[in-house]
Amino acid sequence: MTVENTPERALLLRRLGHQRRHVLDQLEGLGDDQLRRPVLPSGWSCLGLVRHLTLSDERYWFEVVVAGEPLDFWPEGENDDWLVAPDESAEQVLTAYRAAIERSDEIVAARGLDEPPAQPESWWPEAGLEFPDLRAVIVHVLVETATHAGHLDAVRELLDGRQYVVL
Repeated sequence: MTVENTPERALLLRRLGHQRRHVLDQLEGLGDDQLRRPVLPSGWSCLGLVRHLTLSDERYWFEVVVAGEPLDFWPEGENDDWLVAPDESAEQVLTAYRAAIERSDEIVAARGLDEPPAQPESWWPEAGLEFPDLRAVIVHVLVETATHAGHLDAVRELLDGRQYVVL
């Protein structure tokens, strides 16, 4: 199947790519202690957020929902997708995120925006989210990634004073 590269598709993928890069850029220059330190009362760390993006956004939505692959990578407990083991290096977490992005991009490249996902039902049915096509999944992951990139903007400023937007 030949997938048409429409202006809409190019825009969605360009924006998603920008938000993914923003996440990675916000972590540049932080030391291991800073990457692991919980800054907000909720207790998540920068690495925990990247782990969440890897499992919940990239892998779950593209590998499982869109491609229909098995959910064999999910951690045991609720919110365990935010946890990073003390013996797991920051580079391992970031490498896993980059690999998940690469796999997501392969999945998206093989499908049209109007193509229905293999598993369109949401894991969070009470939210009333509907995913009739690849477009809806891309928009969902784009919004999630952008939201978390914004979280990292605030956390980065609290960690070392670096500001993404300077007024």
